Amino acid sequence: MMKANLGLASKGIERILELSADAQIRRRLTAKDSPEFHNLTGAITAYGKTLALLTALQELEEFYDIMDLYEVPTCLAAC
Repeated sequence: MMKANLGLASKGIERILELSADAQIRRRLTAKDSPEFHNLTGAITAYGKTLALLTALQELEEFYDIMDLYEVPTCLAAC
């Protein structure tokens, strides 16, 4: 069941990093204290929170991969 979603977190992380980098570059070119500057700051913060969530998901995917290698039942792995 987990195999179908393998790599989705990695793809999401890569995309969020790209979006965050673009937003940071645009923010540096924007006048401080302008509405766009504050909007970009909020977007960068949101990207950071999303990145934390996707990183946790990626770690969970890796955990289940390891459990599959040792053929540990999922119900035991979750406990």
